[in-house]
Amino acid sequence: MDSSIKRPTDGFQLTVTFQYYRDLPAAMAFYENVLGFALAIDQGWSKIYLIEGHSHIGLVDDTKGMQHWAEAKTCQICLRVPDVVAWYRWARQERVAGLTELRENKELGIRAFALLDPEGYQIEVQTADPGH
Repeated sequence: MDSSIKRPTDGFQLTVTFQYYRDLPAAMAFYENVLGFALAIDQGWSKIYLIEGHSHIGLVDDTKGMQHWAEAKTCQICLRVPDVVAWYRWARQERVAGLTELRENKELGIRAFALLDPEGYQIEVQTADPGH
């Protein structure tokens, strides 16, 4: 191994978490119309949505991507927000799928709830207690 080659330190332009869908249009409608994310990069069978800042979520047609749709979802998207109660009221009003109760976790110092996107990926919305 050549130790003279160092990891680049010029930063990252964006971060993307990719998820794989059987019904890409339904997933797009959810992330655009329900969560209000803006399409940042349209690659045809891969759609990258801006969450905020440098954070993005990528929706991929499972027949074309590097991975494939799986029934068991082993990842969760977590959105930390300033007012989880306002988000919870909104989610209840929208009757989003898989809505859990608003819970407090003192060990982690958060208040949170979860919901499901159209193909079962869990999205947690949370607010940190002061000092966490």
